[in-house]
Amino acid sequence: MKVKMKHDSGVVKEVKYGFSWTTFFFGFIVPLIRGDIKWALIMVAISIAVGIPTVGIGGCISGIIFSFIYNKIYIKELLVKGYKPVTEEDKSILVENNIISI
Repeated sequence: MKVKMKHDSGVVKEVKYGFSWTTFFFGFIVPLIRGDIKWALIMVAISIAVGIPTVGIGGCISGIIFSFIYNKIYIKELLVKGYKPVTEEDKSILVENNIISI
């Protein structure tokens, strides 16, 4: 399911919440495409730091972990940047998933 977020400037972004299949398959490329450079660099750094000592296995595991948490991280970053849920339904979805509080 997706949530629509709107900035005061009028920009609307539709963001999926929950497991991120795109992050699962494409890793750090997803934040790059979304313009989230900070998290792309963090994902690469963690994958390298964990992957080198474990001969790549740790990098795969970190990719799986990011697949579960990246959409939530991205929504929280949008909230910090001033985006707000468009409808009450969008807001209730974010409350139910512990992304925002009432």
